[in-house]
Amino acid sequence: MITATGKSILKGIAIGKVRFLAKKQAEIKETAADPAAELKRYEDAKALATEQLQGLYDKAVVEAGEEHAAIFEIHMMMLDDDDYNDSITELINSEGKTAEFAVKTTGEQFAETFASMDDEYMKARAADVRDISGRMVNILTGAETGPAGSDEPFIIVAEDLAPSETVQLDKSKLLGFVTRLGSTNSHTAILARNMNIPALIGTEISEEWDGKTAIIDGYNSCIYIEPEEELLRTLDEKRVRDLEQRAMLQQLKGQPNVTLDGREINVYANIGNVSDVGMVLDNDAGGIGLFRSEFIYLNSKTFPTEDEQFAIYKKVAEMMGGKKVIIRTLDIGADKQADYFNLPKEENPALGYRAIRICLMQHEIFKAQIRAILRAAAYGKVSIMFPMIISVSEVKEAKAILEECRKELLAEGKEVGEVEIGIMIETPAAVMVADELAEEVEFFSIGTNDLTQYTLAIDRQNPKLDHFYDSHHPAVLRLIDMTVQAGHRHNCWVGICGELGADTTLTETFLRMGLDELSVNPGGILGLRKVIRELDLGGAQEPETEAPAEEKPAAPAEAPAEENPAAPVESPEPEPEKQAKKGRFSLFGKNKNK
Repeated sequence: MITATGKSILKGIAIGKVRFLAKKQAEIKETAADPAAELKRYEDAKALATEQLQGLYDKAVVEAGEEHAAIFEIHMMMLDDDDYNDSITELINSEGKTAEFAVKTTGEQFAETFASMDDEYMKARAADVRDISGRMVNILTGAETGPAGSDEPFIIVAEDLAPSETVQLDKSKLLGFVTRLGSTNSHTAILARNMNIPALIGTEISEEWDGKTAIIDGYNSCIYIEPEEELLRTLDEKRVRDLEQRAMLQQLKGQPNVTLDGREINVYANIGNVSDVGMVLDNDAGGIGLFRSEFIYLNSKTFPTEDEQFAIYKKVAEMMGGKKVIIRTLDIGADKQADYFNLPKEENPALGYRAIRICLMQHEIFKAQIRAILRAAAYGKVSIMFPMIISVSEVKEAKAILEECRKELLAEGKEVGEVEIGIMIETPAAVMVADELAEEVEFFSIGTNDLTQYTLAIDRQNPKLDHFYDSHHPAVLRLIDMTVQAGHRHNCWVGICGELGADTTLTETFLRMGLDELSVNPGGILGLRKVIRELDLGGAQEPETEAPAEEKPAAPAEAPAEENPAAPVESPEPEPEKQAKKGRFSLFGKNKNK
């Protein structure tokens, strides 16, 4: 038995035969006699590549969602990049190179440039440049790539997998994949997670594995080649249990998120675009706790117009059928860049010109989005949430712009809806002034990813710091607890929309703090519901004198049962005076109401 380790992209077990993805080396001639003919070959190949990428985009939308399919739009944009094309045509015209040689050379140069960058996200873009250049070379030379044919399910093993290769694989046969290269931030990794495919990256592989039985153990981040009989039996039982567990979770659809002792919490979903709403509804989320509106901008070649955004927000609101939809305003900058914003290069982008800071300095961009959200609110239960807030003055300015937009729309005779206003708590500064901030808004949503980053002074994009990055750090948990208590003192409900919300080892801790809502990826909804329903916090019904009603929050209401005919009738939302009887506990075990 051979054991190889790597980094797990998705926890899970896959058992099957290995198919080694050996890429055929294209034969590339360096020089050509007729530059005009080579340019024509290049243009024809580019047109075919664009057509192929459009097909891959359409396929990925169905299989992985619009947010993750956007990589193929980016690839199409790369093919039209002026610098990329100028380099290729210069090699053909001035140096007499063949089209395939010019493409390969330019692709390697551009990929090396990306790979040498400090930012991990930008480093990962090197794979995208190689992908589009490799596609072009394959078209120009007639080379093909793909796994060995097989009628039985298989595990792909490869040096690397480009996003286009991942999408083209037959999902009905694909059990999982293992690669030597790649990163957990790559689009291929994201696609694999969304398609629920167990996968490993950074694994030392061998062509000798081809055709042999293997097990991907995503829980322990390793692959076993020709596993021993006992190990095969044990992990197959684990695989079956996983499947049974998924089936059992389906039985929780329509059930309330209530602990054994009666504590109720709202469980919402995070999304990036309209295409994700199907998963939200399929997993029975109570609402959308985070609509990452920046993906609308990242997936666009220019600033999306008010009408374009309105159409998206309206559709989401209508699809959710009256359930809460919280739209986070533009959170661009740092590791999320769109070229047309022309943002300056910064030494410290995580601490730089981003999110609400851009919006408060570029009102035209901000107002187009605010107007679109206000209009969409007429078609559903829409809330608005401002990111990266550090001061009361920022909230007041954002609210003033919102009110200005409302008046403009009404004067234009356009229908607008009421919106609940909230902010992201992502910095220690926001926690320290949470009492003042809570006077200005109706809810807080804690972004635990950035809160951890800024509290620990650790760049979460830097893999060298993974050892030091501790989202369970007492300082982080204490800041979360402080935020909850500050919000509740001012009748402001508090939720979490960062990754910690899905960390079930902290669910009991969060409920004892008094959090009102957890928003997670759609696939985590039912698992989180199961954990909540098995908890017994004890002492939930305490004398009213120990928790004055005026200090308790009005929790965000779930959608009425009649708005979701498929769901059984749930318990009504606790009224404030009933909530007041539920003891709130600090992280450290001391009842703060005593």
